[in-house]
Amino acid sequence: MTRKGIPVYKYYKPGIVKFALNCWPPFWGAGIKILNISEDFRHVKIRLKLRWWNKNANRTQYGGSIFSMTDPTYALMLMGILGEKYFVWDKEADINFIKPGTTDLFAEFVISEETIASIHQATANGDKVFPEFIVNVQDANGEVVSRVRRVLYVRKKPKYREQNPA
Repeated sequence: MTRKGIPVYKYYKPGIVKFALNCWPPFWGAGIKILNISEDFRHVKIRLKLRWWNKNANRTQYGGSIFSMTDPTYALMLMGILGEKYFVWDKEADINFIKPGTTDLFAEFVISEETIASIHQATANGDKVFPEFIVNVQDANGEVVSRVRRVLYVRKKPKYREQNPA
C-alpha cells in the first residue's frame, strides 16, 4: 500500500498510530483515549472518560461510546503485527452490557503469540480466517461493565500467497 510512492506501512508505528487515533474526531469527541500501544502491537490499553456530553439519559456511559472504544483496535493491532502482506478487516461484533458505567472505563486488548501463529498457519496458502476476540470493558474499580466480541477477516494479499503445486 503506497501513498504518493511512499509505503504506508513504513509509518505504521505504535507511537504514530496512538497519536493519530487520539486526534481522530470520533475518538476524541467521544472521550476515548489510547493510553498505551506496546512496541510489538500485541497489547493496547484504552480509556473512555466519563464526560457530560457522553452520558446517556440515565447519566451513565453512553453505550455507543463503549462499543466505539473497541471498534478498530484488534484490526489495527493485527495490521501492525502482520504488516503489509495481509488484508485485515472488522467482520462482525456484538456487545453485552452487564452493568451501567458510572466512572471512566478501561479496556485492555491482547493478542497472544498462539493466535498470531494460528493466523499465519491458516492463511499461508491464501485462505481467509476469522479470528475471534473478546474484550472486557471495566470501570475504575475493575468491575466488568460490558463484554465485546469482535470477529475479524484476515487474508494474505494475492501477491504474497504461497503457490500450491498442481
